[in-house]
Amino acid sequence: MELTERQQAILDGKEGEVKAKVMRTLIMYGETFGSTRMVDITGEYGHLVTSFGLSVMKPVYDLMDTLIDGGAISGQKFSVDPRPLDGSVPSNLIQNLFFKVMYSKQADYDAQLKKLGILADDAYTCTCYMDEVGNTPKEGDILSWAESSAVVYANSILGARCNRNSGILDLFGSIVGCVPYFGLLTDEGRKADWLIEVRTSKKPEAQLIGSAIGMKVMEDVPYVVGLDKYFGSLDDEAKAYFKDFGAATASNGAVGLYHIENLTPEAKRMGRSLLREGYKTFLIDDEVLENTQRNYPVIWKDKNARPRLAFIGCPHLSRAQLESWEERIGNELKRKGAKKLSIKTVMTAAPAVLKEFRKSDAYKRLESYGVIISYICPLMYMNNPMCGSMPVITCSNKLRTYTSARYFKEDELLAIITGGAL
Repeated sequence: MELTERQQAILDGKEGEVKAKVMRTLIMYGETFGSTRMVDITGEYGHLVTSFGLSVMKPVYDLMDTLIDGGAISGQKFSVDPRPLDGSVPSNLIQNLFFKVMYSKQADYDAQLKKLGILADDAYTCTCYMDEVGNTPKEGDILSWAESSAVVYANSILGARCNRNSGILDLFGSIVGCVPYFGLLTDEGRKADWLIEVRTSKKPEAQLIGSAIGMKVMEDVPYVVGLDKYFGSLDDEAKAYFKDFGAATASNGAVGLYHIENLTPEAKRMGRSLLREGYKTFLIDDEVLENTQRNYPVIWKDKNARPRLAFIGCPHLSRAQLESWEERIGNELKRKGAKKLSIKTVMTAAPAVLKEFRKSDAYKRLESYGVIISYICPLMYMNNPMCGSMPVITCSNKLRTYTSARYFKEDELLAIITGGAL
């Protein structure tokens, strides 16, 4: 590994033995993937994926104490994924007791993150790139992030450069200020392996087409044509759409970067020259999307059970999405002559987004419909035996993939939570 003078000094222990071990770990990580040099991080802030104080994660807490005691504090402030718990989200006595045991280290871990350099007390979200949160990289920025949905958004929509790092490695990069140069940091690694042709009769559901692409290309880079006709530019509506699209490609496959013809930064600048020689082609039409959804397994014990809970917002919703859901729910309830939802429904968004949204009339109307608005991570709420046995529905393909939640398209979910049958 070729190192700069500063990087070599860290490795040699000039800034402490703990930092030297951090650098050594990153070098080993890079060499595993054929990297021959480290590159400096240029993004202003980092993002960590590990936000939850699970009682079984003692090695992580011991490591954090070692970093803090050794002075290996993050060289940049960072945001972190959502907290797992919120008392306003429905749970019974047994679930509450289980949560207390399962996440018994949450307060201690939050204190460690504060010492290591968390951006703010409300910087807990998987959508750190929202304007309200303030962790929005610029095109070309080199990042040390984890969280698959945030990484794919930063790479694709913002044009930043970041590999799909694991937890802890994201923090290590922020501590020493550099990461191994390979994969999606390189021009070659950002070329597309697949040409995805979209020929659907209408704008496809973001979570569904993202799922179809992710399961087909896996970790490869797709170049998508045919979606640009639904968007004039990367405005707020488009960004929200591709946030959900990207999360599905990253969780149903392992996509870290996608290009959308005429929309995403590199595709606008370079066009189909981004396609590698010998690229593969995949056609997506209405039948492909129907088959994709039809083949999702339903792992509820009683497949005909009445849902007890619905989650909307994995990844976290934007303010525009919150406002859109308020309007759609209000119109559907009015059409059905109802005032409140028939299924307990939780919508999640970044704390900083919610802080502003709570000032609006739309927030008051959502609450009047019975919607619970929270900052939690639905996945971490669901990912335990007590909640895993509940019949939960969602329009998130990420939540469907990692938990027992059952997926429905947005219009289908809307019909169910306002009184419709499965």
